[in-house]
Amino acid sequence: MKVVDMHCDTISEMYERRKKGWKGNLLANDLHVDLGKMEKGDYLLQNFALFTNLNTQKNPLAYGMKLVDVFYEEIKEHSDKIGMVRTWQEIEENRRNGKMSALLTLEEGGVCMGELGFLRDFYRLGVRMMTLTWNVPNELGYPSYMPRCKNGALPNAWGKKREEEEENGRPPQSVLDQNHGLTKTGIEFVQEMERIGMIIDISHLNDRGIWDVFQYTKKPFVASHSNARALANHPRNLTDEMIRQLAERGGVAGINFCASFLRDEEDGKEPIHSQCCHMVAHMKHMKQVGGIGCIGLGSDFDGITSIVEMPDCSAMGMLADEMNRQGFTLAEMEAVFFGNVLRLYRELL
Repeated sequence: MKVVDMHCDTISEMYERRKKGWKGNLLANDLHVDLGKMEKGDYLLQNFALFTNLNTQKNPLAYGMKLVDVFYEEIKEHSDKIGMVRTWQEIEENRRNGKMSALLTLEEGGVCMGELGFLRDFYRLGVRMMTLTWNVPNELGYPSYMPRCKNGALPNAWGKKREEEEENGRPPQSVLDQNHGLTKTGIEFVQEMERIGMIIDISHLNDRGIWDVFQYTKKPFVASHSNARALANHPRNLTDEMIRQLAERGGVAGINFCASFLRDEEDGKEPIHSQCCHMVAHMKHMKQVGGIGCIGLGSDFDGITSIVEMPDCSAMGMLADEMNRQGFTLAEMEAVFFGNVLRLYRELL
């Protein structure tokens, strides 16, 4: 079963580990994703996200550029096995030549620092998908989830945002009002992304922001790694109405393997074990709400700490086996594993 995965954090994880002396590379490593594991898992295409944490990076643009360099160097070094893609035609060319494909994405629109020129520069470098936020407010909008430090304090960027709002005589919307939507700059960004051909990714964006994306855009977009809120009541997941309208727009939501997005807390504790049966349960719900055409894969490999039943990306066949066991047809399995995302890429890239 061919695999197209809309989200992993492997490049960012490699960069951070290398700063501590780690010697791995994209060909072979001890992470969830490397080229050997991808070949074993029958991968056709992997989206490689460049994740930037605004809480820890004073210059997010510079950090993002360092990650771009890691990506380019790894793809160049292993060009016999995988090729970077910017267009649908390049995906097809790699497939004909027996190579896997790598699509470059950004996880955190704040790397653009509110500048449309930087957005276009990332496009010129090959970025073809971007989340508007991560878990931190930025120039574009507000995230769906506000994690706190262990002592209960707000992370740095949240605290700074609150201070700015209070200094300007406004209530701290970033803390009290998660219904604030896209900013004026955020609206300009999503419209420019549509114009140049960069896919909008609403994962991590708050509810009001998601509805603003529906309002201010026309083309399909994705939630690269988000599940169904009806089954796991986490703000990172999509409501049924979001799933329904995403499907009507022709968009796709990628099933996230993080346990907290698959199951609710039990006895006040977040779940840590992520099993294929839970992933398939979300697929079944999404199929009922929006149809089989809106479901894809967004593993979040190398970005989650959950104990996943699949030890790494080489074992994706376990998920296909569970789908088969729970009654999905071969055509439906192929749609989820690669067909739906490729259909969207064919239209937008």
